[in-house]
Amino acid sequence: MQVYDAPLRDMRFVLNELHADDGFGDIPALSEFTPDLTDAILEEAARFCRDVLLPINRSGDEEGCHLENGVVRTPAGFPEAYKQFAEGGWTALASDPEWGGQGLPEAVNKLVEEMICSSNLSFGLYPGLTHGATTAIEGHGSDALKQAYLPKMVNGQWSGTMCLTEPHCGTDLGLLRSRAVPQGDGSYKVTGSKIFISAGEHDLTENIIHLVLARLPDAPKGVKGISLFLVPKYLPREDGTPGQSNGVACAAIEHKMGLKASATCQMNFDDSIGWIVGEPGKGMAAMFTMMNTERVSVGIQGLGVGEAAYQAAAWYAKDRIQGRALSGPKYPDQAADPIIVHPDVRRMLMTMRAYNEGCRALSAWVSRALDAEKHSPEPEVRQRASDFIALMTPVVKALFTDLAFDSANLAVQCYGGHGYIRESGVEQYARDARITMIYEGTNGVQALDLVGRKLGAHMGRYLRSFFHPVSAFIEENNVDGPMKPMIEALAKAFGALQLSTATVAQRALKDPEEAGAASADYLRLMGLVAMGYCFAKATKIAGLQLFFGSEDKRFYDAKIKTATFFFERILPQATASFLAIKAGKKSLMALEDDVF
Repeated sequence: MQVYDAPLRDMRFVLNELHADDGFGDIPALSEFTPDLTDAILEEAARFCRDVLLPINRSGDEEGCHLENGVVRTPAGFPEAYKQFAEGGWTALASDPEWGGQGLPEAVNKLVEEMICSSNLSFGLYPGLTHGATTAIEGHGSDALKQAYLPKMVNGQWSGTMCLTEPHCGTDLGLLRSRAVPQGDGSYKVTGSKIFISAGEHDLTENIIHLVLARLPDAPKGVKGISLFLVPKYLPREDGTPGQSNGVACAAIEHKMGLKASATCQMNFDDSIGWIVGEPGKGMAAMFTMMNTERVSVGIQGLGVGEAAYQAAAWYAKDRIQGRALSGPKYPDQAADPIIVHPDVRRMLMTMRAYNEGCRALSAWVSRALDAEKHSPEPEVRQRASDFIALMTPVVKALFTDLAFDSANLAVQCYGGHGYIRESGVEQYARDARITMIYEGTNGVQALDLVGRKLGAHMGRYLRSFFHPVSAFIEENNVDGPMKPMIEALAKAFGALQLSTATVAQRALKDPEEAGAASADYLRLMGLVAMGYCFAKATKIAGLQLFFGSEDKRFYDAKIKTATFFFERILPQATASFLAIKAGKKSLMALEDDVF
């Protein structure tokens, strides 16, 4: 059964307590967003997600999208839900007030994103992609483009997409063939075909604004010859309303494993009028402004699905009766005990819970950095925040989505045979979560980005933004007391990460394939250490709260127990990652290509 109530207590914890000492300091520009105000926003978002989005999640998956005469029809209830969403101001939550946004801190916005993705991931893609597109336009577009497009995209009247992939090229965008021909008046005619375009066509907004990668006639080969263009579905009239069709057509929608209520389109551009965003030949830099925003958001998508899967599994485990506890009946008045009494079921539930709380804590840290990078008055703080974001973006995207798929599968397992059939609704989570490991750069590509680009950047400066606070925390708290086993476990994993960093760096100098062979294990190792750091901090805070007699004893006690499970059952996986890195590429590359 699909059930969802936003984990507001844990959200308040990571927002207001966990990272208060993260070194990014107070941000004057965000001082108006007090805990009382952010609590009200989170509570209203939780209500909207529970009452409006969740009820159309499974029905949307059952119905899917339909292409009719070139127009995509979203499932029943989606247009009405989107109208409420836009009228409620949710599309404008984190956007700049200059364009009609509310300027909400990312630390709060990411929690709202999580709720949306837990209750209805397919729905969340429509406004989510629009926010990414506005980020790229705001960062690289001309003043004229900003004035013409941002207000309507921010208020939800118009939506946005990113158009990268072509039938013959995916990650290697240097191979793309779409072209743009200048018209002499500042506009271009864009022609080409794109595939896998999420929200490329739909019936939720009156116009769709595509950000399209294409080549100018004299552009060199490879990624250096790519430019970015803004191409609307309908050309705006002088009064800003949608006018004539602009040669943008949806040729087909993909028939997918999951996310069936999200329209994934094959888009054709036929001499479509567009305008350049950023400088000629610098399209990848402009598009990466959007892609990096989306990569963090995809990590949040994973967290959202993982939380929904956990809640569904916990509900079922407490409701489904089968067998008796091994130590004797726990509920003798019933015909059998609920399956939550069984150790293996509890193992699965605890695993999902630890994954979700660890990811939420790490995402809150990264979100704090996003706010500091944009708003801190101190240049050195902005730089440190930027370094940390660059390092953690591939970790958030890849690790969160890997763990989400694991959680969704564990939820199916908790349900047993009922999880494998559609009526329960949990198999949808496994199908929906699967794509998050693929789009916005597969998780293998994220690992290569971490090892190949981030590790050695600026003589290891990115790494220091993470290593220094973890090292300082271990040194400060490595004293006798109830936390000592956790600190020792964290120190051991952190030591493995440090040694792995040196190993990968040294081997890569001689053979870059060694770095590639180690990349996925290295990313997981870094992510586990980051989650362990967050859990150790959470335990310290919870212990102090319990010592001083907090009225919220149940929450803080559960926080410590979940952290203990993480350190005893999940963090030891760091050893396996370290051993895989140490083994190197030999076993991976042992067979000749044709043997496969």
